[in-house]
Amino acid sequence: MRRSHLVLGLVVVVVAVAIAVGCRYRGYLAGLLPSAAAEIDDITLPPGFRITVYADVPNARQMALGPPGVVFVGSMTAGKVHAVVDRDGDHRADAVHELAGGLSLPSGVAFRDGALYVAAVNRILRFPDVARDLARPPAPEVVSDAFPSDRHHGWKFIAFGSDGMLYVPVGAPCNVCEASGLHATITRLDLAGGRPEIVARGVRNSVGFDFQPETGELWFTDNGRDWLGDDEPPDELNRLARPGQHFGFPYCHGDGLPDPELNAGRSCDEFTGPARLLGPHVAALGMRFYTGTMFPERYRGGVFIAEHGSWNRTTPIGYRVTFVKVEGGRATSYEPFAEGWLEGNVAAGRPADVLVMPDGALLVSDDKAGRIYRIAYGGP
Repeated sequence: MRRSHLVLGLVVVVVAVAIAVGCRYRGYLAGLLPSAAAEIDDITLPPGFRITVYADVPNARQMALGPPGVVFVGSMTAGKVHAVVDRDGDHRADAVHELAGGLSLPSGVAFRDGALYVAAVNRILRFPDVARDLARPPAPEVVSDAFPSDRHHGWKFIAFGSDGMLYVPVGAPCNVCEASGLHATITRLDLAGGRPEIVARGVRNSVGFDFQPETGELWFTDNGRDWLGDDEPPDELNRLARPGQHFGFPYCHGDGLPDPELNAGRSCDEFTGPARLLGPHVAALGMRFYTGTMFPERYRGGVFIAEHGSWNRTTPIGYRVTFVKVEGGRATSYEPFAEGWLEGNVAAGRPADVLVMPDGALLVSDDKAGRIYRIAYGGP
């Protein structure tokens, strides 16, 4: 009898703890609990826009344009890289080929001169002449293994700059800590050889960037630290005006917010401030300048951002695509563009990246639902 009472008591305690934890971290649970993929009708867009399913791809993360009709897609938890093919040009994938599996967080992908480049934590891999036969892809070559092997913030977004170099961010291996070496930086890599060169410091965790078409300047998202409360610090959209700028981590966050643990007496005026403050803990990931002509004039030259969604707020936010208007090199506004993946505290999807297609449509990857969406404009 005593044993049954003891077991019952333990069950009650476990349930109580689970409820308490669930209440405190329901933002986290909203991002991770299984749920059905969002229905297309649930996604709200500005008038004249329409969203459709482009492809089903497990744990779809960063996307990169390949040869005509081909989009390459990285992943994290799936450990795979895919090629999505639209042969007939009907804006819906005809085939999805698995190019590689068993990789370590191969989130980042980039395509150049016929080769696919994949970031897998400490390694950059190259698949030469990858599109020759997507059903039988080539074995990868190791371009560089000079990056840290930490899995904490170890997944990467990669892209080529106009200088022909491959830009590779390296996140901080922690929530907040003194970073050294390549940690908390953005680097660039000469594919002809050499070690990564640091171009930006004080970057906690950038998982999305693009180059401003007119100036070639690097703009990037950065995820703020955790456990300063629901509303601090904000995520950031940053602009690298010159190589070597320091963006504050771990000493300062957002627009002049000293870190309560690691400020070390530093003035936040020492560091480069954000081009635009984003929502707190929205987990801003992939971002692209809109270079197409399909969308109305107000969107041209602006930035679309995939907000993966908070896991550490009492009330979840993010889980959407936002738009930042850029005028004269300044980010002048920040607004929702596509919403509906979050209903109450339940997330049906988590946008991870955006990609401007040759026809001007915008693709949105969703690593939770395992989908890629296509957003097009058809007029009022």
